[in-house]
Amino acid sequence: MNAEKKIGVIGIGKLGLCFALNAERSGYFVTGVDVSEDYVLSINQKAFRSPEPLVNEYLQEAKNFFASTDLSTALGTDLIFVFVATPALPDGSYNHEQIERIAEQLLSLPKPTSTKHLVIGCTTMPGYCNTLAAKLNPHNYTVSYNPEFIAQGSIIRNQQNPDVILIGEENESVGNAIEELHLSFCQSTPTVHRMDRLSAEIAKLATNCFLTTKISFANSIGDLAIKAGADVTKVLQAVGADSRIGNKYLNYGDGFGGPCFPRDNRALQKFADTVQQPLPLASATDKVNEQHLHFQIQTLLKAHKPDECIEIDGVAYKAGTVFIDESQRLKIALLLAQQNRKVMITDRAEVIAQVQSIYGNLFEYRVK
Repeated sequence: MNAEKKIGVIGIGKLGLCFALNAERSGYFVTGVDVSEDYVLSINQKAFRSPEPLVNEYLQEAKNFFASTDLSTALGTDLIFVFVATPALPDGSYNHEQIERIAEQLLSLPKPTSTKHLVIGCTTMPGYCNTLAAKLNPHNYTVSYNPEFIAQGSIIRNQQNPDVILIGEENESVGNAIEELHLSFCQSTPTVHRMDRLSAEIAKLATNCFLTTKISFANSIGDLAIKAGADVTKVLQAVGADSRIGNKYLNYGDGFGGPCFPRDNRALQKFADTVQQPLPLASATDKVNEQHLHFQIQTLLKAHKPDECIEIDGVAYKAGTVFIDESQRLKIALLLAQQNRKVMITDRAEVIAQVQSIYGNLFEYRVK
């Protein structure tokens, strides 16, 4: 591995930009690559503004971060991270087209004289990174897998304070380099788990799937407690007090949503089916999440008269963010409106603009 502290980051959107800025602050020279000339220019001129906490401050303070639309600029270093979108397909699997386009562009360039180490930071279907490695290895590229465990609205802090660093490494040398980079900006003391690519891909999905199971379990027990007349808060606090279970993600509230949890749950089910080892627990988790949604709707209907406006305070998938991906609260608002109930959505202007662009005047709106 090149001893000089330089990395490339292909894809400097929400996740890649945060990663690049954290690496730059810890002493790395970072070359970022993205497809939009206007976006790259705004990064280099430090004119870009993000709602994500700390991004604007870190960008203004960055001295060793340069962005380009030229993919070949990322090859000035041997360690290159890839953070591009892998959206979900209708069957639950991930679309790897953006990674494939990068691979094709790399193969169209002259074969590098030194080995280049690609590190895939976006979520992939188990087995995909092995397929990508088979394609790129003959051309002097290695492929490793190093997914992020983050949430919108706290990406930089999540990267700085991970519980786990997960590395699916091509070899020990590149694994060492990936670990060193992460530890350079970690403020926590994470456990580092290094393994083969396939194992890491499964571990990433399994982690999020366990969290969705825990959330859906907490909500289903909460629904039961409410229906029976028990104290839902005290029930779940008692359950979570057992050290084998723990209180994290064991609170009563909305079902799981957002850009990661639902699709990771579906993707692991899809992978399990492809190897003929079904995961009924993951399927049940989705059903429980849907059941809880309808319990919440029925509770709201009982609490409001037919001509009364029902207010939904906040429809982003997570408080403090502006993203509505698979928002459970937005689903509640939509289902209520479809039952001819008047619904008032109260949220930040950015969130309301998104909802209004999709649903128009289906709801009433109030800006916080």
